[in-house]
Amino acid sequence: MPDAPSIAIRAAVRLRDAGPATITEIARTLDVSRTSAEKALAALEAQGVAVELITEMPSRAGRPARRYSFDAAGGTVVGVDIGAASVRVLVSDLAGRVIRQRTFPGITDLGDGAAQLTAVIECIRAALDGCPEVRAAGISLPGIVDDEGRVIASVVIPEWSGVDVGTRLHRALGCPVAVDNGVRLAAVAEHHLGAGQYVDDLIYISVGRRIAMGLIVDGNPRRGVHHAAGDIGRLAFPELTDATGGLSWKSAVSGADVFARAAAGEPASQSELARFIEKLSRGIAVLAMTIDPAMVIIGGGLSEAHDDLIVPLRRALTDKVGLPFSLSLTEARLGAAAAVHGALVVAFDRLSAHSHSLSGMPVPPITPLSDHENSP
Repeated sequence: MPDAPSIAIRAAVRLRDAGPATITEIARTLDVSRTSAEKALAALEAQGVAVELITEMPSRAGRPARRYSFDAAGGTVVGVDIGAASVRVLVSDLAGRVIRQRTFPGITDLGDGAAQLTAVIECIRAALDGCPEVRAAGISLPGIVDDEGRVIASVVIPEWSGVDVGTRLHRALGCPVAVDNGVRLAAVAEHHLGAGQYVDDLIYISVGRRIAMGLIVDGNPRRGVHHAAGDIGRLAFPELTDATGGLSWKSAVSGADVFARAAAGEPASQSELARFIEKLSRGIAVLAMTIDPAMVIIGGGLSEAHDDLIVPLRRALTDKVGLPFSLSLTEARLGAAAAVHGALVVAFDRLSAHSHSLSGMPVPPITPLSDHENSP
């Protein structure tokens, strides 16, 4: 059983997530003595986590109540999703409110691995221009990544296989960096602020150019002994994918085209789509019954087909399981932005001692921008 959080951490979370408070309000909320609350707030102030607000003198005699606020503007945390088509960057304040969102072109056509990594660094620096000090960074990329941020293997960016991306970005950005697989981080995001909130056992299936999986078990992302948990596309769906796990289509160039032609009544695409859903549901059923999750979330590019995919897939999955209960299957809520939000979550989670100056601080409730436009 993990140790109970300290009074200082509990006070910091109260200020961060619920807003400013007096010493008396903190003591009452945390059910501790006023002296304990005062000591905790003094420690937070000394660490730069909390600041005492300047209040006007009361009209009647007496000293005004000392009121404290979480110093959300004291630094930033950045999440980055490196993909074939784009590099997405989110910048948040220390309370998890996204303050900047940028999307840059992909890097796969830039030649060697060094040029690709340099381009990523330039994207991040451009997104951070004018922001307060960056405290921590989370990086999502397509590949198998070890705990130190070294890429073990990547089909999408093969030039990075064996490269210690975490260390290189740490040196370039001047802050601690956490690196993980993109589909796993998409699952983290859907669990933290998407369709899987409050669900501690879920499977996230990304269906796009290829099929991959992210697992949340007992509330935590499953990495596996070899960091390869979820790399299942070519193994679980061999009739749908090529040797690298990429989806292949016969009646059209892409999956989106197949869905569009099937909706228009083209027999060949309708037949291929029916076969696709049949094989996809069978593979998902096998994966799902391995861990018996509370929810299966479908993300990736083809999830944008919405009910044209989700409804028949849900029906087929129920038929495959064949038990007196149905697995909950739903569309991902965060879409293409899932992995970059997951990168932000993992930066707060793994690097809390740097992002919050307090080890053990829980991840804040990430608040995305109100619209989907890139900020300037």
